[in-house]
Amino acid sequence: MTMNNRRLIVVVGPTGSGKTDLSIRLAQHYRAPVLSTDSRQVYRGMPIGTAQPTDEQLQSAEHHFIGELDIDQEFSCGRFEAEAIARLKQLFTTHDTVIAVGGSGLYVQALCEGMDDLPQVTSELRAALAERLQTEGVAALAEELHRLDPIYWAQVDRANPARVVRALEVCLATGRPYSELRTGTRRERDFQIVKIGVDLPRPELYRRIDRRVVEMMEAGLEAEARALYPFRRLNSLQTVGYKELFAYFDGTCTRDEAIALIQRNTRRYAKRQLTWFRRDAEVRWFAPDQTEEIIAHIDFAVRK
Repeated sequence: MTMNNRRLIVVVGPTGSGKTDLSIRLAQHYRAPVLSTDSRQVYRGMPIGTAQPTDEQLQSAEHHFIGELDIDQEFSCGRFEAEAIARLKQLFTTHDTVIAVGGSGLYVQALCEGMDDLPQVTSELRAALAERLQTEGVAALAEELHRLDPIYWAQVDRANPARVVRALEVCLATGRPYSELRTGTRRERDFQIVKIGVDLPRPELYRRIDRRVVEMMEAGLEAEARALYPFRRLNSLQTVGYKELFAYFDGTCTRDEAIALIQRNTRRYAKRQLTWFRRDAEVRWFAPDQTEEIIAHIDFAVRK
């Protein structure tokens, strides 16, 4: 296959917007495999809390990076980029189209543009910062980042623990500001990329999120979280849905309060996702049920 007939269709958008269902429809239309760009769905033992595709969805299309790792395995953006590009190379030998879907902005960026070659961080440092995040909170870590790298501190979403902790890891591991090590150089890809954004009116999206949290609880999220509770310090479990239930297990809030917090924090996460993806001028936005319009746009974009 030549470069011109290899295409990666990237589906992005906020949690709860219908990305997974759309990706299945596109996979079936193009007879394409699906590659997840979700930083948590890659782990085993967390299917409900991370909203992994259902068994029926998994059987409807070939999926990659779903439930492939144990929860104690580290999976950085850099590792994802390397493994995803290698997986794509294999998939493109038998398919001319692959569907990438997920709401982890940095993973999407790593796949489409590449990531800077930042130094590896020891598991000890990562565990220490995860512990501090639990005990001190993200504001304290952001304040330390302000001292070590005021340039990046001014740019980063300081309410986002993953971004703050990652920058702080690099600062502490290298003794240099994180901003100094970021080049922002885009890597060339030998396949065409078409980006589709999925969104809903904000009230509808928030209603769907609130309803989905209730459905996840009914599906067994509490039992799933209890099984993971002994490992709650792991980076993979610093995730909305688990953190709030862990607080309930610790006795610092009631079950109903934990559910309300999951709903609130998921809505906030969705808002951050939209802010991230709306900055990307390459994303063309649609409602999740506009399948025919999306396919027409993809086919037009590929012909150009």
